[in-house]
Amino acid sequence: MNNSLRALLGATFLCASTGVAFADGHAKTITIATVNNGDMVRMQGYTDKFTEESGINVEWVTLEENVLRQRVTTDITTNGGSFDIMTIGMYETPIWGANGWLVPLDDLSAEYNAADILPAMAGGLSHDGTLFAAPFYGESSMVMYRTDLMEKAGLEMPDAPTWTFIAEAAAAMTDRDAGINGICLRGKAGWGEGGAFITATSNSFGARWFDENWKPQFDTEEWANTVNFFKDTMDASGPAGYATNGFNENLSLFNQGKCGMWIDATVAASFVTGKDSTVADHVGFALAPDNGLGKRSNWLWAWALAIPAGTQQKAEAKQFIEWATGTGYIEMVAANEGWANVPPGARTSLYENPEYQKVPFAQMTLDSILSADPNDSTVLPSPYVGVQFAAIPEFAGIATEVSQEFSAAYAGQQTVEEALANAQEIATEAMEAAGY
Repeated sequence: MNNSLRALLGATFLCASTGVAFADGHAKTITIATVNNGDMVRMQGYTDKFTEESGINVEWVTLEENVLRQRVTTDITTNGGSFDIMTIGMYETPIWGANGWLVPLDDLSAEYNAADILPAMAGGLSHDGTLFAAPFYGESSMVMYRTDLMEKAGLEMPDAPTWTFIAEAAAAMTDRDAGINGICLRGKAGWGEGGAFITATSNSFGARWFDENWKPQFDTEEWANTVNFFKDTMDASGPAGYATNGFNENLSLFNQGKCGMWIDATVAASFVTGKDSTVADHVGFALAPDNGLGKRSNWLWAWALAIPAGTQQKAEAKQFIEWATGTGYIEMVAANEGWANVPPGARTSLYENPEYQKVPFAQMTLDSILSADPNDSTVLPSPYVGVQFAAIPEFAGIATEVSQEFSAAYAGQQTVEEALANAQEIATEAMEAAGY
């Protein structure tokens, strides 16, 4: 997949009836920055339909996750004006909305029915009760596993497994001679890649990023237990080079039949059971693991569409957002590709739909989303909102550096103890510099 893909620029034509034509007779074009995940790529395949209906052309800038975050953050903070719509998430939206960098989405049409957005998603994409981004899809994380390999190992996956069971099952399913890794997990640097995974995992081990006085906590036993467990499990049962694997790399490995288990975004369920998966008929689902401490290791996220305040095409951008995140788009995908392939996790009505309830992963996805609480994500009290992130402006920079330290430990370039000491120093210096 070309990470700098610019796809599906519709033909320019006059569409005066829509009210979006320039005086010289050319239709307007909006530019959208998005992530190269499967659902977003699928959306681009339907863009011609939007252009036909609206007369608005769409130019896509499709980027790998870490690159996308860097590009849109730079653009919004410098008022660069490169994009009319940005794909962002629950971390950026409240902060950028509070700063006045995003257009409020408080005047969407009655037909759009913003009240239908799942409360967990609407809450995470709002500031002071105002919606600033519309979820294209929402997700938590869960266990996806090979039912045939689990049976071969003589094991049965619980609906709510522990990390101890996961490690034992991973070892039992690993078959190096056959090219099968018992487990595939994100080790890739980036606060939203491997950083998100290890943070969500740390919650279930009793760790937290900061104590109630905003003091970093990487020098604690809980963080040492988290990172050592991850590295030990992946060294024993994970794929070679796991330190550089993120969402897309692990999806590819799973679909090729090279993973016994994969714990990652619930949105991946439609892909591991879809036409590109060689193991589609042998996939089961379970809640993300815990350690008996009262917190599971699942996150809460939405990839959402937002409009930067500097756009000159606010009305056209809102028109696209209503089209792409509304129920009509969901129904269009269902009609063409089946209910299993619609963007999940964003609307209450989807989970009330009898046809969607037949999808094998629908209920587990909803249960996972509902079990993640960004206001109470850690065993010990913490001062921040967020499950796999802390919703403060400084977090992205700190967590990117911390995740690089962890990935270096996974790759054997330093010890876990060294990585945690470096993480503590990085976070402490940054937080003190920021005045915490």
